Amino acid sequence: MRHPITLSLCLLMASSLNAQVPKPATTHGPLITFEKTEHDYGTIEQGADGACEFPFTNTGDEPLIISQFRTSCGCLVPSWDRDPVLPGKKGSVRLRYDTNRVGPINKSATVTSNSVDQPVLVLRIKGLVRPRPEEVASPAPTPSH
Repeated sequence: MRHPITLSLCLLMASSLNAQVPKPATTHGPLITFEKTEHDYGTIEQGADGACEFPFTNTGDEPLIISQFRTSCGCLVPSWDRDPVLPGKKGSVRLRYDTNRVGPINKSATVTSNSVDQPVLVLRIKGLVRPRPEEVASPAPTPSH
């Protein structure tokens, strides 16, 4: 008689422990996954091409839409495709830095999307713009007599 009661108590405790184990959450919706979130220009010359690209993949199961792409200053120009990025597909956002400004670069841009895990994500650029080398002026011609 004692064993059936013990067995019943053990089964009851085991079933209550099993009920308390949380099930892993499954995320449904678009997910933006960038290949990189920072671009380092290194040292570039004044007037050089200041374009850079940030590729990403929609790793979610619904279309991804980038609704805004704002920069920290007027020296950065953002661009991106306005079309939704389907699940499993790749896209990119692009920045163009005005390299006529000499000195260190430390700027950011904010991407706003319908991604369920990170709807607002900050991308950064850094580097150094050095002045153009001065052209060597040729001496003025001397008049001949």
